[in-house]
Amino acid sequence: MELRNLKTFHIVAKHLNMTKAAKILGYTQPTITLQIQVLERKLNHSLFTRVGKKTFLTPAGKKLKEHTDKLFVTIENLERDLEELNGPSGTLTIASSEYYCIHHLSLLLNSYTKLHPKVQLRLVPSNSLVAIEKVLNNEADIGIIACDCNSPDIEKHTLDEERAVLVVALEIFKLNTREQIFANYPFLAYHENCSFGVIINQCFSEINYKPASIIECGGSDETIRRAVLNQTGIALLGENVIKEEIADGRLVPLHYCNQSIETSFIYLKNRSEGPTIQSFGDLLKEAWHAAIE
Repeated sequence: MELRNLKTFHIVAKHLNMTKAAKILGYTQPTITLQIQVLERKLNHSLFTRVGKKTFLTPAGKKLKEHTDKLFVTIENLERDLEELNGPSGTLTIASSEYYCIHHLSLLLNSYTKLHPKVQLRLVPSNSLVAIEKVLNNEADIGIIACDCNSPDIEKHTLDEERAVLVVALEIFKLNTREQIFANYPFLAYHENCSFGVIINQCFSEINYKPASIIECGGSDETIRRAVLNQTGIALLGENVIKEEIADGRLVPLHYCNQSIETSFIYLKNRSEGPTIQSFGDLLKEAWHAAIE
């Protein structure tokens, strides 16, 4: 079996769309069809079937997809390992929250590319749970997270710790008692599956607080920070995100949580010796704090 025919099958099986596969591979649709037919003759099995306008994998197609999924992961790992013999090179994908991308990584990328011009960097904005998933699935090489990660397959290095602080806009604080604020203003939350949930629940427990109402603002620290400043409600944020607003009085702390937020970077243990990951990890450890000083 020719590798290019298996690659064509792999892409068609992934998208179940000949036209899309042809566009991805840069082939004409008749070429795609011919390569699939050659593979089917070689295997003596039909790989796809159509019901109406939809394409489906046959039982043989499903079996072959299981193997090609593993095959092309192995090939990608082989190519990456061979590239790394020449030092840092190739593409390095980093999954990180919007806040870390803006305030830390955007300042570190220039330094790294000057040191290692053969490396192409790619940032993927992701909350902590998604970053962990992407690292585990080899969709990202490094993740920057603000939560626990107990996977035995992942190496984790702490970059920073900060306090979580419950805050409200100064204008609200001036016109209301603490009890009135808790009773009358909504809590501005991240989305339901956010990794910050454990610390939020800890904070609620410490002050015996149950929000009167909750507004979900997605996974962005910046969105929640702006919503608090706009007097929409109260929120729990990392102290680093709002240190300027606390310092100048625009935001007023209502409670500092006893549980701190730990920022770490992660990668797969079986890739710990790769020079590209190692070199970027070294820069993170050396310059994480300096990037925002």
